[in-house]
Amino acid sequence: MTFTQRIRKNADAIWKASHKHPFVQGIGYGTLDLESFKYFMRQDYKYLIEYSRVMAMGTVLAPDLDTMSGFAKALDETLNTEMELHRSYAERLGISREELEATIPGPVTLAYSSYMMAEAQKGALAELIAAILPCAWSYYEIGLQLAKIPGATEHEQYGEWVRMYASDEFGEIAEWLISKLDELAEGKTEEELEQLEAIFLNTSRYEYMFWDMAYQQERWPEELE
Repeated sequence: MTFTQRIRKNADAIWKASHKHPFVQGIGYGTLDLESFKYFMRQDYKYLIEYSRVMAMGTVLAPDLDTMSGFAKALDETLNTEMELHRSYAERLGISREELEATIPGPVTLAYSSYMMAEAQKGALAELIAAILPCAWSYYEIGLQLAKIPGATEHEQYGEWVRMYASDEFGEIAEWLISKLDELAEGKTEEELEQLEAIFLNTSRYEYMFWDMAYQQERWPEELE
């Protein structure tokens, strides 16, 4: 069993909860409330800005040109394909570019992105990848699963989202990160592996919390009045 197979197995209960979350299932079956989706797109856009910063840090920490190239490709995909999907969705949903950029990160968005950045700033590439891997990997799994639902890829609102995350191009990023973490895990002590697993489990939990935040359209206390 590879290291990533091990941590994926140990995170399975968390990931199953995410996959079965009504927000995720609502995208697949086309039943998700559009206001929740709008909230999600705005929050996810802000998250992806910080995710991109972490990707950029990966190029700095990379020990060789091949690893630098892998992070550069993933960064380009995030900034110019994934975030463009959000911008195009926002335009169709009546959210201006200015409104999108001015979105205030919600509680989970802020906590998740801050945790991810904190792990990356410790200066070790394995920790950085362990922090971002649940995002790329779980979205690809979710995309593939939702794409099996009849009509999901053609739904007028959510079909493009499903196609994006079920695409081979997106999957290549997840698979590259998986292989890179397995490579970096070789030769590490059990204590070091457990530390990496703890990071992976934490950001897996944040993934679930992000879906739930969007479903509930969670607000800061001062916004609840």
